[in-house]
Amino acid sequence: MAKTIQKQKAAGKVTGNVHDISGNRLKSFIERVERLEEEKKAIAEDIRDVYGEAKGTGFDAKVMRKIVSLRRTNLEKRREEQELLDLYMAAIGMVE
Repeated sequence: MAKTIQKQKAAGKVTGNVHDISGNRLKSFIERVERLEEEKKAIAEDIRDVYGEAKGTGFDAKVMRKIVSLRRTNLEKRREEQELLDLYMAAIGMVE
């Protein structure tokens, strides 16, 4: 890490001044990431609440999560995965 800083100093990217523009820009990036992490946490809590509400009305949250995952995957990839699943299940005798 010290070598990286030395290289950046040599390239003029880091100065000894703590309040230089690079430090301010870095702080800005870090603060943006922190805000986004907070938003992500809030969204995760909202999603958990929706699954809890669905479960409370009789839906299976685990199955719902699987459907959400499948909907993210394109049709061709889903078909390929299903074919492999069927093949593997048949290979170990799980097919009726």
